[in-house]
Amino acid sequence: MGRVYNFSAGPACLPEEVLREAQEEMMDYRGCGMSVMEMSHRSKMFEEIINEAEQDLIDLMKIPDNYKVLFLGGSAHHQFAQVPMNLMKNGVADYIITGNWAKKAYQEAKIYGQANAIASSEDKTFSYIPDCSDLPVSINADYVYICENNTIYGTKFHELPDTKGKTLVSDVSSCFLSEPVDVEKYGVIFGGVQKNIGPAGMAIAIVRDDLITDDVLPCTPTIMKYSVQAKAKSLYNTPNCWDIYICGKVFKWLKRLGGLEEMKKINEAKAAILYDYLDSSSMFTGTVVKKDRSLMNVPFVTGNAELDAKFVKEAKEAGLENLKGHRSVGGMRASIYNAMPAEGVQALVDFMKKFEEENA
Repeated sequence: MGRVYNFSAGPACLPEEVLREAQEEMMDYRGCGMSVMEMSHRSKMFEEIINEAEQDLIDLMKIPDNYKVLFLGGSAHHQFAQVPMNLMKNGVADYIITGNWAKKAYQEAKIYGQANAIASSEDKTFSYIPDCSDLPVSINADYVYICENNTIYGTKFHELPDTKGKTLVSDVSSCFLSEPVDVEKYGVIFGGVQKNIGPAGMAIAIVRDDLITDDVLPCTPTIMKYSVQAKAKSLYNTPNCWDIYICGKVFKWLKRLGGLEEMKKINEAKAAILYDYLDSSSMFTGTVVKKDRSLMNVPFVTGNAELDAKFVKEAKEAGLENLKGHRSVGGMRASIYNAMPAEGVQALVDFMKKFEEENA
């Protein structure tokens, strides 16, 4: 069996070009006689890998000098705790609840201080982004938190909330590097890499310098202090060397494509193929308010659970993998991250048309 079109929400598809490069270097990385997975994280060779990856990410995102890039063990889930541990100086934070992951982060923050839900779209199954133009931001809030792209529900903040001068913290796990970002609008940008950048097992955090201090909650483990990780240049402990190596290759792939401006154009064109069909179909319906649709995650339903199950089964047989929707919402979901080629999206739409004709 050849390569399938993998629509998984994460771990997700990686660029084939990157996988081939890694395959070629698997046994012997650039003449050193070993794999990256075997080399010391203190070696000169790995130092070059991590430094180059960091610089390429800085170039891609145009990250200003007063921010640090941290390659951190674990996942975005770790950041649900690490953010309040490091940032809750006043013990107060405001959360905008637009899906499961924002809700989980909010519940985690409650362990460490007063977390306030200042807006939510749960009333309509998270199918839209709430109006964030005049939020009841707490006077003493240390930060305002969002999950920028909601993987499960397929919504995206196309405009950032007005935080009334408070630090904005954003979980960008499922839209990381999918389009240009004005880093200066954020205090912290973080994401698990397994959706749009690399293999599972690591998060990247981009943190503004003034937020990196030793003044953290007393319960904060040493390894969870941004200041410790920043001082050690992400090498306080043995990092996920393989993940950093693959992410570095993805950064170079993005640069070769033309950077994030070009990636956004590609992603908009890909998403249009699927959304245009959904808007014209008499069988399939998108579940998100149009203006809040994600370019990365596209949930849709037939309105009939049996028909949904049949679709997922037959799609898999046709080489279209992982289209089953998240267990909390059902239906289908196509995750069409950076590495998903336009041909894959077109193959999905062609299959949907055929399925619609056969099951009308």
